[in-house]
Amino acid sequence: MIANKERTRESRGAIERLYITMRHLLMRGTYKPMGVSGQSLVESLLTLRPEIYGTVADTKRVELDGLLYVIERLPRGIEECQFINLTAREGFEEAGHEPFIPSKRRRNCYRVDAERYYIEMTRGRSDIYDILTHLTFIYIEAEKIKNQALDHKNKISQDWYQLEEIVRQEEAGEDVDEKKGVVYLSHFLGRTVKETSEGIKKFKDAGGGYSLYRIVYYLGKRAILEETEKEDREISFSGKLREIIGLHVYGDEWASHIKGHIVASGMEKRKIHIISANLHSFLNAIYGFKALKDHSFDSIEDLANFTSKAENQHYQNAIKEYAKSHGFVEIEDRSGTNLSVQIIDMSKVEGKGLPYEFEFDAGKDNSPVLIVMDYAFGEQAYECMDELLKPYENADRIITLNISSVSIMGKAGILEGKKGDIMLPTAHVFEGTADNYPIENDFDLEPFEKVLPSFVGPMITVMGTSLQNRDVLSHFITSTWNAVGLEMEGAHYQKAIQSAAKIRKSIDENVKVRYAYYASDNPLVTGATLASGSLGAEGVVPTYLITKEILRKIFN
Repeated sequence: MIANKERTRESRGAIERLYITMRHLLMRGTYKPMGVSGQSLVESLLTLRPEIYGTVADTKRVELDGLLYVIERLPRGIEECQFINLTAREGFEEAGHEPFIPSKRRRNCYRVDAERYYIEMTRGRSDIYDILTHLTFIYIEAEKIKNQALDHKNKISQDWYQLEEIVRQEEAGEDVDEKKGVVYLSHFLGRTVKETSEGIKKFKDAGGGYSLYRIVYYLGKRAILEETEKEDREISFSGKLREIIGLHVYGDEWASHIKGHIVASGMEKRKIHIISANLHSFLNAIYGFKALKDHSFDSIEDLANFTSKAENQHYQNAIKEYAKSHGFVEIEDRSGTNLSVQIIDMSKVEGKGLPYEFEFDAGKDNSPVLIVMDYAFGEQAYECMDELLKPYENADRIITLNISSVSIMGKAGILEGKKGDIMLPTAHVFEGTADNYPIENDFDLEPFEKVLPSFVGPMITVMGTSLQNRDVLSHFITSTWNAVGLEMEGAHYQKAIQSAAKIRKSIDENVKVRYAYYASDNPLVTGATLASGSLGAEGVVPTYLITKEILRKIFN
């Protein structure tokens, strides 16, 4: 017990040092990840040993699941670059550069030459902390690869040249001898041939053209060049990014665009319900049955499974086209937040034509208006919700919107239970601080627990899911916090809602607030962390269960 407490204190201290160091490096403007400043991040990450990074602290074995998780969230080819530049929105597109957006984390990334990547950071500090943590992880893994490639005299091994030839063949589109290649690669990974073969397949199956051969080779090559040729890797932050961080520049523009559309459409006096969720479940739930009336579905979940299949993507387009002529407007992001928004005018939707679970009967003037916003990322949730709840200012007019409810559907790590289970928070607690936000959650437990295992209690809002380790998470369960899960946005949302309702008085003090999360992972269970992959089809039931409960509450 004493050992566990000591380990928990050690881990929490490592998290604190990571964030203090990152803020210092941001203000400083540049650092070398393998230099003195970067070493502080490396040491803290190795002390913490986050669950998502698996065997990161093992000096011999490269962590493959964690590497795939990170690579999917970083721009393709970043392992080849010596210089990484984190910037604000500074006109890359206007200058003719084509952005690359990682498949699992929406960021505009620009590779301007062979050695440099510029990555736009528009989601606040959480986004910066996230990418710095991921970069630190891949540089740790790169050092392991380098150590296997060089002997004690810094001479490159013959196996390394064999791997180099495999990569050359792959890039040239030539046939690769996989039987030989997997043996060479396993040496640098510190893994068995079987583990390496499985890793190669996982990277290939992930889509996006990922090759474990290339990623390992270029990670190692950059580390070798730094060791032998003094070509130091470097991460820098632009002056513009450092100037505007925390000033809500992107959130203000994003929210003004949305509120401007509401006012221009004459909907500001109608009851407006803000929903933070994915951008498909509400579209399917409200319009799917009518748009695909020639098909028969037993439930919304059946419809969702049908339209999600690759061969049926055109049906999803058909639903959207139908919706556009029945009160649905899609507002593409132009601000840089990467948060798309849907506005649904329910006066143009036949309430009796909806699935029976949430039919409604309302006249044109009092039909609700839904604002469905995509998932925010960490601290970005405060910036965007704070700006959205403020009155709309246009020329000499100040217009207060009639916000009736705010509903949050989120993905979270569960601390007791398994993937796909439901969590209903009673409070959000900021990790590492004394800040906590008790909430009167308008959701009832009964309809959820009838369908899925459901848990009620405080949720921990963490500064980054990639920094969670078993000791800290166990503390939140066994201590008097009695937490049921962890996520990244809840306290940020609630902070904005309370400020608007209790202090600014820009929304009704008794605004209805609803939070429900489904478990995307259990970071305390080996093989069930975020690095083990997404829920896939398993996520349909919890997603649509929460969707239906949000709509039922709004319409009733």
